[in-house]
Amino acid sequence: MDGSDRNACASEGATDMRPLRYSINVTLDGCCHHEAGLPPDEESMSYWTDQLDRADALLFGRVTYEMMQSAWRRPATGTWPDWMAAWQIPFAETIDRAKKYVVSSRPSGVDWNAELLRGDLDREVRRLKQEPGEGLWVGGVTLPLALAEQGLIDEYEFLVQPVLAGHGPRLLAGLSERIRLELVDRREFRSGAVAVRYRPTRDAARS
Repeated sequence: MDGSDRNACASEGATDMRPLRYSINVTLDGCCHHEAGLPPDEESMSYWTDQLDRADALLFGRVTYEMMQSAWRRPATGTWPDWMAAWQIPFAETIDRAKKYVVSSRPSGVDWNAELLRGDLDREVRRLKQEPGEGLWVGGVTLPLALAEQGLIDEYEFLVQPVLAGHGPRLLAGLSERIRLELVDRREFRSGAVAVRYRPTRDAARS
């Protein structure tokens, strides 16, 4: 299956399968390190809460899963820590209760309402997309690159930060062929950040 075929499947398959959305914060110069942009504020956290709440399940690589778990898992006491502002709690509660799938070759298990995905990534993700529901969400850096290469991502959502990082990991660095996208939504934030959402074009030929 060549690049154009893979993207045609991603675009057309979204009509009869659960769509997979890739969402991430990114600076104007393409850095996607989680600390490179603006600090989270009430408006951006509310936005991300709504996006996660739309998903039937979340997909993470091992590194992203462990990072999210360390920050947003509800403590055993059942009480959120004192450092967490009231406007952060809805996000914490949403991600804490969400169903999660973790792509990892490590044999150690996962919890936090999570399940390991092993074996062929393309096959396993297509299986999840064929299940009934509204959609799937993926975050992180390495896993989305692999999914994009397979034409499995149906929507790309970037919260573009008004920051020039000058260094750090770049968005989808190493993608073997370009993916043509069409804009489907745009929203501006008071901070100057802009949320943009794209879908691969139906002719999605890579060149």
